Parts: sequence; structure tokens; C-alpha cells
Amino acid sequence: MSAVIPRATSTSPRSSDVDTEGIRVPYRWRSARGVWRNLVFLWRTSLPFRTIALSVALTTATVLSVGFVMSNSIASDLFNSRLRPLVSETERAVTAAQTVFASGEETDSAALETLQTVAVDAAQDSAANSYGVIFMQSGSGTGEQSNELRALAKGPVSADLVSDELKEAVSAGADTTATGAASTSPQTHYQSIALVDELGNVVPGIVIGSTVTVQNLGQYEMYFVYSMEETQQTLDFVQRTLVVAMIVLVLLVAVITGFVMRAVIQPIREAAKTSRRLAAGHLEQRVPESGEDDIATLARSFNEMADSLQDQIERLANLSQVQQRFVSDVSHELRTPLTTIRLAGGMLFDRRDDFDTVTARSVELLHDQIERFEILLADLLEISRYDAGAVEILRESNSLATVADDVIGAMTPVALDHGTRLVLKAPGGYGESEFDARRINRVVRNLLGNAIEHGEAKPIVVSVDSNESAVALSVRDYGIGMTEAERTRVFDRFWRADPSRKRDGRVGARARDLARGRPPARRTPRGVVRARQGDELPAHAPAVRGWQDHGVAAPTRAG
Repeated sequence: MSAVIPRATSTSPRSSDVDTEGIRVPYRWRSARGVWRNLVFLWRTSLPFRTIALSVALTTATVLSVGFVMSNSIASDLFNSRLRPLVSETERAVTAAQTVFASGEETDSAALETLQTVAVDAAQDSAANSYGVIFMQSGSGTGEQSNELRALAKGPVSADLVSDELKEAVSAGADTTATGAASTSPQTHYQSIALVDELGNVVPGIVIGSTVTVQNLGQYEMYFVYSMEETQQTLDFVQRTLVVAMIVLVLLVAVITGFVMRAVIQPIREAAKTSRRLAAGHLEQRVPESGEDDIATLARSFNEMADSLQDQIERLANLSQVQQRFVSDVSHELRTPLTTIRLAGGMLFDRRDDFDTVTARSVELLHDQIERFEILLADLLEISRYDAGAVEILRESNSLATVADDVIGAMTPVALDHGTRLVLKAPGGYGESEFDARRINRVVRNLLGNAIEHGEAKPIVVSVDSNESAVALSVRDYGIGMTEAERTRVFDRFWRADPSRKRDGRVGARARDLARGRPPARRTPRGVVRARQGDELPAHAPAVRGWQDHGVAAPTRAG
């Protein structure tokens, strides 16, 4: 067992990560690693943060899904609404060109080229929204006359804009969507393309193709190119609007969830704050009650529990005060008869030589028991002062090694009677500390006496050592020891591990002495007594407000 007396040290208070109103994150937000750790910390410790994060994540996933479906639907509707009038316009332009070709019966090349130009111009005039017109030979044309008309393009377009898939679809006059071209009728097919405008920007476009018949020459193909830039701009505007609306919606959900969670969490935080104040001894603290909802029911139940606890604690406190007053009154009342008995016993003890042997021995026993009773009465008075918190600690500069040596010298005769060898280990390096030497002496005497009584005549080692912050003393015996259940009750007042065990009056470590020694020393599961933070100890360094656990290890076995 050991007792630790800390020296004067300067300690800086640690800032708590959690306060009464919210949560302080433990890391800085300036680095990516700090941001991630703070988010993980908030996820684990903050219910509002976790709820808001889940709400934002689920809302974002839902909004993205709905926005994707809406965007595709709007894009498809815009494309179809633009395509239908363009197809109708293309069909009218093809009809105009077919009318021109049908009105002429020229066979020479010059006349056919003129007729071709007139037909293409007529088609372009009919397709007012077209970006350009392409006239080329049909892929299904045969015969020697198939080369009479050359390919012709009107506007900033070229034949390269027409893909092979679209040519095959127009030439075959069938729906070949699988090959990349789409059809609105057996004679008209279209395909989306990318156009380059006058500024060099790539814009979406569409090519719509159909066939015309030139007399004596067979089938030819006409393709009309249209720009879809306005439609794309409309779609971009709609998509931007959807994105902004989705972001605003997610933010609104986060804000609304935050307000709702604040309204729900705030009463819980108030209850937690009140419970901490109750635990600190402020029994009058209560949770504010308002409304008739579940939170109000929780507040009322909490306050009822607090009222019940306060009543019980006050009753126990009153009972404790009555007990303390009773012990104090009895001790004081016993002083007068005890003084009389002590004076009478002292007179008989001084004249014991005048009595016969039996009477003289009885007088000696009476004198010893009167002294023991006086010590017991003094102990009871000191216990009552401890209970009342009226103990005055006499701090003086002393050496713990000197105290240990004095106790060992006083207990050596008793140890010799039990066949026990006392060993003092003081390696040096220790210095003086401020403590109440009388009370520390009593604690060490009790520990040493208990070790002698239960040490089974084996060596007992008393060790004294120190460092920069504390001076420690340990008493190590190798006797029967204590069980785990006994260790939990070792400082209970007037408790004995074995009530039937005969007590040695010379060295018995009385439970009242251990109870009086409880403030400066505590027993740990490893059999070591250490001072704890916040204990009111009878000896400590001048600048120390509380006690710290310095973890003094038990000494090795002395040979």
C-alpha cells in the first residue's frame, strides 16, 4: 500500500471539446485532413448534424433522380417539337423541287444543270429555316446517265455532313434506326449532327433527307441541314433553372431540418445541462416546462424525478447531521465522566504498590483501558469533525522518510513479538514537502500495524521515494492479502473482513483509523493506496488545489 503526496506543480486546464450549448470540433478546418476528421467527429457526436446530413443526402439523391428524368423528358419534348415543323418544311421543299424537275424535259447537260440549280433554289426558298441544302446522286441510281447531274450544295454546308447510314436509309426508303438514322415517313429520314457556325463554335444540328425523281435520270437525294442552337439554348436554360431549383430545395430542406432538430434537441440539451448541475449539487435546478407534447411530458417526468431525489437527499443529509450531532454530543458528554474516572484511576494507579498483587494488576488493567477509552473518545471526536468538514490541517515542512523511520522505530518491538522484520527502503533524492505530520504518521502507523498483524511473519518493506512532483510512501507485506470484495469495503467505517477473528489490541488497524485515513490515501485493486483528484487530504504541497494519481508502483520483494 502506498500514499502519494504531490508537490507544488503548475498545471494548465484542458479545454473541453464539448460545452453546454454545442460541440467544439477538435481539429482545424484549414486542411483537408482536419475537415474530414471534424466531419467524422460531428457525425459521431452530433445528432442534429447526422440528421441534417442524412436529410440533405436523401433529398439530393431524390432531386437528382427527378431532375434527370425531367431533363430527359424536356429535352425529348423540345427536340420533337422542333423536329415536326422542320420535317413538314422539308417535305414542302422537296415537293417544290420535284415540281421544278417535273416541269422540264431537257436532256443536254447545260439545261439539266440549270434545271438542277432552279430546283435547289426553289427548295431552299421553301425551307426558310434551313442552314443549307445538299443535292447528290442517289446510291441506288444505275445506268449511263447517273452522272449527268453533279452534286450541289447551297449554303455553308458540304456533303461530308451526310453520313453513310443516312444515305443508305434515304436510298432504301425504309426505317433504319438501328443504323443511326431515324425516319418520320418512308420517304423522309433524319439524323443529328454537329455544325460549326460562322464564329467557329460547334452547335447541334439535324440533317433531314428525302428523294426526288429527275426525268430520264432517275432518283436523286436532297438533304436539308437545320441548326438546333435555339432549341439547345432553351434546353440549357431549363436545365440551369432545374439545377438552381434543386440546390435551393436542398438548402431549404437542410435549413428546415436544422430548425426542426434545434426545436427537438434544445429541450434535451436543457435536460442534460440540468442533470449535470444536479450531479454537481445544485438540487434546486429544474427543466423548463411548456406545452403538452412529448417533450413537455419528458420535462415534467424529469422534474418529478429531481424533486424525489432532492427530498431523499435532504432526508439523508438531515439524518447524517443528526448522526454527526449525536456522535459529537455523546463524545462531549462522555468527557466529564471520563475525566473523573481517569483522575480516580490515576490516583489508584499511583498507589498500586500499596495493594496486593491481584488488586494491583486490576488497577493496571483499569488504567490501560481508561487510556484506551480516552483514545477512542478522541478518535470519535475527530471522526465527527471530519464528517462536519471542520478539520484543520496543520501543514508544515516535513520529511516523509523521517516520518517513516519514526513509525518503524515505534513499531519495531511489536514486529519483533510477531517475528516480522521491518525494512526501510529510501534510495534518496527525496525532499521535504508540506503535510500534516501527525495525521500522516497515524496513517503510516495504521498501515504498518495492519501489515504486521496480517503479514504472516514475513518481511515488510516500507519504501519512500520522490520525483519532481510528488513524494510517495508504500507499505508492502506478503501476507494473506484481501479479496476483490474486501478491497471495495476496506475503508468502510467499523468494518472487519472477519468479525470472528481475534484482534490484536497492540497493532490492530482499527476501521475507524482507516476511515480517518481515507482522505489522504485510497486502496486500489493492486493493493496500492493513491491520492485522487479532488480529495480533501490532510497533507499536500502549498500550491496544489487537488490531488493527482502519480501511479507509484509497489516495491520489489526484499530479501
